[in-house]
Amino acid sequence: MISNLALEEGFWRLLGRGSYAIALYALVGLGLMTVGFFAIDLTTPGNLRHMVRDGKPNAIIVTSAGLISMAFIVVLAIFSSAGKLSEGLIASIIWGLVGIGAQIISVRVIEKVIGIDIGRVIMAEKYLPEVLLVAAAHFALGLVVAFAIL
Repeated sequence: MISNLALEEGFWRLLGRGSYAIALYALVGLGLMTVGFFAIDLTTPGNLRHMVRDGKPNAIIVTSAGLISMAFIVVLAIFSSAGKLSEGLIASIIWGLVGIGAQIISVRVIEKVIGIDIGRVIMAEKYLPEVLLVAAAHFALGLVVAFAIL
């Protein structure tokens, strides 16, 4: 009965290595999400961080959709490189940055094609329905870029 409670050999080493990998991937993910936020901020009129902090609903929706789409890109970059920690971290960083760039450019193109004045929309004090098109573009293109990584 007591032998059933014993841990397999190498359990603690495996647990430690897994925890280390999680921490490193979390740092890479946080870094890429931060880069993604600043990429969205740089490609939209005005200071996005201030608009979000001031509670402008459209800025919050665009930022939320952008961050979710960036998370898709980061998650699929990590998933596609699983198994080899060093190679996985490097691939996640590179694919994440390329994905963020591709997604930002694509969203701006979609906004132009649809004819949305993103500056007017995100700076508005009240909710504007066209913000959903921008959010959907972020979300959809984030998925496309994420799956392209696979």
